[in-house]
Amino acid sequence: MALTLYVMQARRMPDLQIWHENVLAGEFRARDAVDSFEAYLAREAELFDALDAFVRAAPTGTATFSRFVAHSSSNPSRFAPNWNRSFVLDAAAPRGGALLLHGLSDSPYSLRTVGEQLNALGLVVVGLRIPGHGTLPGALTRATRHDWRAAVRLAAKHVASRARGGPFFIVGYSNGAALAVDYTLEALASGEQPPPDRLVLFSPALAVSRAAALARFQRWLSRVPGLHKLGWTDVLPEYDPYKYNSFPIEAGEQIYDLTQDLRTHIDARVAAQPRSDLPPVLAFQSVVDATIPAHAVITDFLDRLPMPKSELVLFDVNHRAAAEDLMRPGPAALLNRVLQSAARPYAVTMVTNADPESGEVVARSRIAGQTTWVEAPLALSWPAGVYSLSHVALPIPPADPIYGDAHATRGSGLNLGAIEPRGERGVLVLSADQLMRLRHNPFYAYVAARLEAFTLDAIAEARREPAGR
Repeated sequence: MALTLYVMQARRMPDLQIWHENVLAGEFRARDAVDSFEAYLAREAELFDALDAFVRAAPTGTATFSRFVAHSSSNPSRFAPNWNRSFVLDAAAPRGGALLLHGLSDSPYSLRTVGEQLNALGLVVVGLRIPGHGTLPGALTRATRHDWRAAVRLAAKHVASRARGGPFFIVGYSNGAALAVDYTLEALASGEQPPPDRLVLFSPALAVSRAAALARFQRWLSRVPGLHKLGWTDVLPEYDPYKYNSFPIEAGEQIYDLTQDLRTHIDARVAAQPRSDLPPVLAFQSVVDATIPAHAVITDFLDRLPMPKSELVLFDVNHRAAAEDLMRPGPAALLNRVLQSAARPYAVTMVTNADPESGEVVARSRIAGQTTWVEAPLALSWPAGVYSLSHVALPIPPADPIYGDAHATRGSGLNLGAIEPRGERGVLVLSADQLMRLRHNPFYAYVAARLEAFTLDAIAEARREPAGR
């Protein structure tokens, strides 16, 4: 009976395309003899030459929006630079360095604005393309967490060497945040890699659903002739130039295994009770998150490890726009846990409505070790029709030309952040949930302000410390 259901599921899925079933030769692997970030970039350049050849040879079709059609508006080679690739933003007189780690199925583009801000503050910035990303969705059927870790180690060593005595930051988004924490704990434990001085985390994937592990059975079934489509949870048109829309089960297994490894590392560190040498953390999280458990950054990380000068910034739902009796109880439960909790060893800020009748938002904050909340206006408001942020929105500003609001994307040819389809249900191959998902953060100005203050504090702290620290 179960096998029959899986067969029916496979038949309902769209056919796999050549970008699902092919993997380009030359992708970085942990076992490769690549011993420097420069060598990683050289290998990446060859990989993207192979990708260009793949796209030129692929059937052209008639798709207006397909990243794998040469003449398409979504072909990332139309944009300069191609933000699917690793990027380096140099500084004439570096005040520090920052390594940016994007999310799963994503690309370096997602942290581009963050990188440009940090570079403007004087940091050398490297946006790393994590192995398996930026090319073909099929690449994620082969990439492993070991490959991701090996690439992070190469890039971290390079960035730390360029910091010139200034602070070394790692900025992680989603799966990149898990890799950032994983790298930090390993570097502190082994002493073989330079540990970061600060961590910035966006929508950190520090835990995922157990369904990712249980999906192994479905992937095994995908090896049966005729059931190969079961190796994918989503098979969708690839209209996004900087993110895969299709998602293989293997990628879900890898992030699940990474978070399990991370839990083991945290458990070991808590049990050993070492001195508090962990870096300060600035974490941003939406209280509603369809990708990862929103509470994990609190329960699995910040509550368990002592990290002085750390802060969690939570983005609440829009209490004015959302009819709360139509919403699931998760956000309210998380907010109550935070608001009614005893003092925590890290600061907490809640970005929320000034009152239920107003779309204006305020920052309600309390410092580490205190229970008193202090409120500050932000001169920001919820946009009309927006009831919450999303997992993918936090590091993207409204002015982003691809994922931003209607004003920002006007004329770009790719208004992925301002799609408003109307029509009959069941017609589009994409779900309404995917089209409705907010792709940018209307409160990004507050994120930028907090990021600047966090960065400048680290630079000032590095200057106060004795040379040769």
